[in-house]
Amino acid sequence: MLTKNKTNNFQNSKADKKEIPEHIAEKLCSFRKWMKHKRYSESTINTYTDAVKQFLIFHKNKDIKTLNNDDMVEYVNEHIIKKKLSFSYQNQLVNSVKLFFREVEKSKIELEKLQRPRKEYKLPNVLSKKEVKAILEAPKNIKHKSMLSLIYACGLRRSELLNLKPKDIDSNRNVLIIKNAKGRKDRIAPISDKIIEMLRDYYKMYKPKVWLFEGQRVGERYSEQSLQSVLKQALSRGNVKKPATLHWLRHSYATHLLEGGTDLRYIQELLGHKSSRTTEIYTHVSTKNIQQIKSPFDDL
Repeated sequence: MLTKNKTNNFQNSKADKKEIPEHIAEKLCSFRKWMKHKRYSESTINTYTDAVKQFLIFHKNKDIKTLNNDDMVEYVNEHIIKKKLSFSYQNQLVNSVKLFFREVEKSKIELEKLQRPRKEYKLPNVLSKKEVKAILEAPKNIKHKSMLSLIYACGLRRSELLNLKPKDIDSNRNVLIIKNAKGRKDRIAPISDKIIEMLRDYYKMYKPKVWLFEGQRVGERYSEQSLQSVLKQALSRGNVKKPATLHWLRHSYATHLLEGGTDLRYIQELLGHKSSRTTEIYTHVSTKNIQQIKSPFDDL
């Protein structure tokens, strides 16, 4: 995946200003303005701008208007493949370049012939319920325990957790309101009395003002790096040896729902997936039916 790093923003980096030719910087500025006009998220704007920037700098000695599909093939072979960058990075690059040349710059690139890489089919990483329990019980701090528990209990993405506000918990209806999630979509997720009680204990102790989970300063959102550190400590204390990430908890939530008999259509809604195909990947990691299959080895 492309790194969503705000320091890559060419407008704010002196180092970038030195390395980017003026004519490229102007095009990137126009690209950013167009995406802002279309209300793309800031992270997408940064990601797409950086991808196009890398492509244009690679061909900085060529007139942008003369760039064609062969130049893309060269970039993929000489930059992406040689540096062993991921399939998702290459896919994101194609999306970014297509958007740039369609909306900002007209060139000899034939957009309809610009091919994405062949798909990688990787199964999501899933933890057992025993491993999840060990992770969630490991933190001694009620805030840390609440954050990790809420990610698993509602299948949240990291950004969705950090963007929550106290008012997003509707304890009367037992639902969590997740606003402006991926794709600028709102959705709701059921939240149990058990997690509500945990959050009440946390709220009484910390009394957050703006965000549900705040940093050391009042009104400051809890940082992604700190949340990642919380999980790392929980893995160590819980003696879980797998290199789990926060997204593993979301994957585990979906898989455990499926194994518990929840219809795939409901899981799609709970996760906020646009396509059912995205949700169907969990059928390949669910062990509910696989465990009932008897190996012929047992009859030998």
